[in-house]
Amino acid sequence: MQPATVLGSTRATVKHQSFIGQRLVIVQPTGVDDAPDGPPLIALDILGCRKGDQVMLTSESAYAREITKHDDSPARWSVIGLIDEREPS
Repeated sequence: MQPATVLGSTRATVKHQSFIGQRLVIVQPTGVDDAPDGPPLIALDILGCRKGDQVMLTSESAYAREITKHDDSPARWSVIGLIDEREPS
C-alpha cells in the first residue's frame, strides 16, 4: 500500500475495454513526510475522491480485476481508501 495525494481526474477517449465506465484519477504517491515519492500515477477510483484528498493506493492487480470485472485488465493502481488523518511517526 502507498499513501498518495489526488492531483485531479483524467479521461481517455481510447482505452482498454476494462476501463469503460471507470473513474480514473491522477495521484502523487507520498512518503511518510508527505513529500513526493516517485512520479504521478493514474489509478482506478471507485470511492469518488476529489482533488487534494489524501488516499491509500494498492498495486494489487487482482483488486483492479475485481473492480473492472475483467480478468485481462491492464490496471495496476487502485484507490482503496481515504485517509482521514495520520499520526506522527
